[in-house]
Amino acid sequence: MSEMVELKAEERTVTGSEAAKKLRKVNSIPGIIYGGSKKPQMISLERKDLWKQVESGHFLSTVYTLDVDGKKERVIPREIQLDPVRDFLIHVDFMRVSKTSRIDVEVPVRFVDEAQSPGLKRGGALNIVRHEVELSCPADSIPEEIQISLEGYDIGDSIHISSVKLPANVTPTIQDRDFTVATIAASSGMKSDEEGEKEAEEEVEGDAE
Repeated sequence: MSEMVELKAEERTVTGSEAAKKLRKVNSIPGIIYGGSKKPQMISLERKDLWKQVESGHFLSTVYTLDVDGKKERVIPREIQLDPVRDFLIHVDFMRVSKTSRIDVEVPVRFVDEAQSPGLKRGGALNIVRHEVELSCPADSIPEEIQISLEGYDIGDSIHISSVKLPANVTPTIQDRDFTVATIAASSGMKSDEEGEKEAEEEVEGDAE
């Protein structure tokens, strides 16, 4: 499960694009906290500390303790904005959560037991349809990843969400269909061999006629 991490922040009293630019020049990132029964609060965070969390790969699925001038809030990041040209952080949104909150998050998928897949052993390829799956989770029980075993899967098989073991009280947000997470497909080399065999068979049948 995601580890609780504390981030330091300061309240912002001046808003607007010019104020945001000044913050970025001193290596601070403007942000906002919203949700719950409180009013939205404008904040700023140290760029270095924030970027370290973003690079972890689990930023948008981690519940943080946000220390704003000594007052602590439980939050989860909901959106990060990056400069379209230079690709660095320019803004971050946090949503307040409680211990009883349920939230929707994108959780990465990791495949294991490749050696136990007959299809992969025969030269097939794993075709990942969804690298992440959106799940509804308790705020205190967000999985860092979902492991999917490839044991027993052969070429032509599909792995649907219904066959994936999810943690307790965690459900897919898509409920109206049993969507595909991955398939085991024939490799390009195998397809070429199959096409060659088919052509040879057709030639033999033609000669026989």
